[in-house]
Amino acid sequence: MNYSTLVEEYRGGVLENIHFGVICGVDESGKVILSAGSEEHMTFLRSAAKPFQAIPVAKQKIDEKFGLTSREAALFAASHRGETYHMEGLESILKKTGISEEELLTCPTYPLNEEPKFACLREGVPKRRLFHNCSGKHLGFLALSKEMGYPTDSYYDVSHPAQQSALEAFAYLAEYPKDKIGLGVDGCGFPVFAVPLVNIAKAYLKLACPDLIADAETREAVVKITGWMSANPDIIASHNFVCTALLTDPNIIAKGGAMGVYGFGLKKERISFALKVLDGSELVWPLVIASILEQINYENKDTIERLRALVPSEIKNDNHLVVGEKRTVFQLEKR
Repeated sequence: MNYSTLVEEYRGGVLENIHFGVICGVDESGKVILSAGSEEHMTFLRSAAKPFQAIPVAKQKIDEKFGLTSREAALFAASHRGETYHMEGLESILKKTGISEEELLTCPTYPLNEEPKFACLREGVPKRRLFHNCSGKHLGFLALSKEMGYPTDSYYDVSHPAQQSALEAFAYLAEYPKDKIGLGVDGCGFPVFAVPLVNIAKAYLKLACPDLIADAETREAVVKITGWMSANPDIIASHNFVCTALLTDPNIIAKGGAMGVYGFGLKKERISFALKVLDGSELVWPLVIASILEQINYENKDTIERLRALVPSEIKNDNHLVVGEKRTVFQLEKR
């Protein structure tokens, strides 16, 4: 396998951990311009697929038909963390659409963020399907199914018309044959797509530069979805998370997924990147993305600083003493 060393971690000057991975950057023509490792690495998008999975929901104007606000609709593309502002939006979607929480496939759980999770435990609040970080995506498909008269008890099945519409939309934007997309089952029970890393980058390019999308209906849906994301960075993840830190920059459209996959596009520069950390770590995302932005001389230094603040290069022990450091060691190859 052709991969690159992305991050090294040292403790007391001794190399302790290595994070290998692959990175691919494309320009507006879809040509690979920067890389580290093989851009052909087959990669499951996991939650990085959410903006694309929301396309059939946006195409049918589900937000308008049910009177949803931008913050509520943004949950269709979010990996929410169970904060109060997430739950208020999710509860409102239930009320406005008439969906019952029991209709969700998502497994009952507690919020991912520690503060709301511990609040639930202190107050004896039971696990809920709505606390699952993918519940917004599921609500979008349930609302779409109700509106279109599709079955609601199988909305998560790959053969369901809503799922097929999402698969077709992603294949179109990724410029990859639908019948060659690798299919699996995600943690939340939805179909999950696998394509070469370069095709993830091509798909994210269309999110950042929707004028490249020939089909008017798909283009309109993408403009709407990315508008929700840019207007509500805290909804897409939450404070102190990389998606929110990147989306705070109006020039960037970004979304990560489980097991180390990340995609982002730059509007002004008209380029996009996809990356995969091969050990599945999400902790090194900010370091890797900050390094990519630095290597292309990205002009918004505030964005880079926000990323570096999320994961400092210093490694501290339990007593808050500096005991080591993390180093990004890859150099993007110009193609």
